[in-house]
Amino acid sequence: MPTDFVSVIPCLDIRGGRVVKGVHFVDLVDAADPVEAAQAYSKGGADEIAFLDITATVEGRRTMFDVVKRVAEVVQVPLTVGGGIKSVQDVGDAIDSGASAVSISSAAVRDPEMVKAAVDQFGSDKIIVAIDADENDSLPSKREVYIDGGRTATGKDAVEFATEMAGLGVGRILPTSKKADGTKDGYDLDLTRGIADATGISVIASGGAGKLEHFYDAVAQGHARAVLAASVFHFGEFTVREVKQYLRARRLSVRM
Repeated sequence: MPTDFVSVIPCLDIRGGRVVKGVHFVDLVDAADPVEAAQAYSKGGADEIAFLDITATVEGRRTMFDVVKRVAEVVQVPLTVGGGIKSVQDVGDAIDSGASAVSISSAAVRDPEMVKAAVDQFGSDKIIVAIDADENDSLPSKREVYIDGGRTATGKDAVEFATEMAGLGVGRILPTSKKADGTKDGYDLDLTRGIADATGISVIASGGAGKLEHFYDAVAQGHARAVLAASVFHFGEFTVREVKQYLRARRLSVRM
């Protein structure tokens, strides 16, 4: 097994300034106040926290940087921010608001040169590309990239697109399975492994965690270096520390 640490990342999906969670990217329900949730996760052993303003792009607005600032003030761990990031200026504003790294999704498809410019200006470790994907058997990896919060099909193969982004120098890839999202049936291991093996860079497994073994499988079978989850943390099914204890018992390296 790999000896470097596996990161456990609670995800705050934000809509209207509140943490929400749905299934297959729809049927969103209120889950928490983002500042309170982030503070609790920071104290509860999270290695990093993801703040994703999931409706910013479709609503044609920028990320809620005022909320990002409030969250950044109460956490003691790295904060990844995404949603509505369309320009190098947006990346800079997110970092100025307290983000340790910035996640780019729809804009990476529409304007890959912006991704390259952001990497050049801020460094690989600051830039993550998030890839929402759904099944499409006609593509080489059988996974198609979706944008606009999972609403718009692009015709792009997810693994090929991830490889393109890795070539631009991004530090990490965050693939989320639209089919698995919120189901608690497990991560899309084929998607995660396909991207990890093709790119050789750190991949964050996302979408579908429901059992403790799912987190282990994401690393052991999906070759992820980090595991992200929302529902199971927000609704108290597991704590971050319980996930870490399980992973450590399965002989993975985690920071306790």
